[in-house]
Amino acid sequence: MDKKKNNDSNGNYIFNKRGEPLIYLVPFAIGLLIFTVYPIINVVFMSFKEGYRLSGNFTGWGLANYQYVLTNGEFLSSIKNTFIYVFTVVPIATILSIIVANFLNQKIKGMAIFQTAYFLPMVTSSIAVGISWRYMFNTQFGVINWLLSHIGIGPIDWLGATAGRAPWNIFVIIIFGIWNLMPFTIILLLSGLQNIDPMYYTAAKVDGANSWKVFKRITVPLLAPTIFLTMIVNMISAFKVYNEVIPFWSGKAGVLGNNLYTMVYWIKEAFYSKQRLGVAASASIILFLIILVFTVIQKYIQKKTDY
Repeated sequence: MDKKKNNDSNGNYIFNKRGEPLIYLVPFAIGLLIFTVYPIINVVFMSFKEGYRLSGNFTGWGLANYQYVLTNGEFLSSIKNTFIYVFTVVPIATILSIIVANFLNQKIKGMAIFQTAYFLPMVTSSIAVGISWRYMFNTQFGVINWLLSHIGIGPIDWLGATAGRAPWNIFVIIIFGIWNLMPFTIILLLSGLQNIDPMYYTAAKVDGANSWKVFKRITVPLLAPTIFLTMIVNMISAFKVYNEVIPFWSGKAGVLGNNLYTMVYWIKEAFYSKQRLGVAASASIILFLIILVFTVIQKYIQKKTDY
């Protein structure tokens, strides 16, 4: 804070204009240190504490937690499931959102109704909506199998298992995840579309460019920064997939109970159910590092793509 002060008419001290904002930042800084910085540091230390308990006692320092996590079959399976989810949901949701956002950006009568319909998932609980989707995936009377029957595809046991295998379970959370991710993506992309100067479209029409060429040569390149931003945000969100799994199998990780572990779900089980806090902390650090690596890679690609 600037040590320089001024006196008012009553002889009271008043803070210099440079120092006054710092006073308003103090409550925020205290909250940030207590609820964000300290927990992060504590998790890092906890991950190296072997046999750590809620009481704060632990048997010693070492890498045993990381060794256990990286050799645990269920955790390795959770990594595979999470990667499948992320690299399926994020690209498909992004492509569909670009198409929908471009459609919503058109000046068509009644467009407000379509905008409300597409943005509806953002104002609804993912758990509550997931329960509705569970009925839609029902083998006997679900609307999804009913629609597939009209194109000659027999009923699919989306939520069940056959001979100890549940190959369709992963597709359930992928389809639901795409639907759940699109509204936020559409909002950001629509904002980016509305910031594109109409002059480019006018010049393209004068040159006789068709709609596809305008979309490919003008819309997508100028929208690229927003597309990369949404992909980074969505990838971070997708790596933390958890709520999408809960509604379909009554809180279990798939119909078999462990066939659909995701990284966050496995961390939750290690923390709450098994009370292995150090193991959960080390798995959280691994998840953080994975997200960090892919975020840095995307930022690098974004910088290389200069439009």
